[in-house]
Amino acid sequence: MKSAADRSYQLAIAAARTAEENRAENIVILDMRTITPVFDYFVIGTGNSRRQLHAISEEIEHVLEDELKDKRMGIEGYQESRWILLDYGNVVIHLFDGETREFYALEDFWSEAQRVPLPWKPEESAPAEKAGE
Repeated sequence: MKSAADRSYQLAIAAARTAEENRAENIVILDMRTITPVFDYFVIGTGNSRRQLHAISEEIEHVLEDELKDKRMGIEGYQESRWILLDYGNVVIHLFDGETREFYALEDFWSEAQRVPLPWKPEESAPAEKAGE
């Protein structure tokens, strides 16, 4: 049986991968566990249109609810489609249009949060090479 932290990580990774598969851009996972007891992870991504933001959010819901058997606790912003927030309790997914993401700058606001490497991106998961090699 997985721990709650393992489960939160699994959901965050699944949400980020699903967002990328649906062409979200600039996907970031922030580890919030040392900053707040309320959330474990934020997943942040950018879409280029209302239609794309809807598709990303709907696919994330499908994967997290139908495949991973988790239950969404809330959704905000779906109708406006500038910032869609999917609340899965310990994992919160923020999907923005470019302008709104830049305005709210969650990565800057939560700058003390550690970024979680995306395991399918070798440049993020591999250690940094020494300068000059």
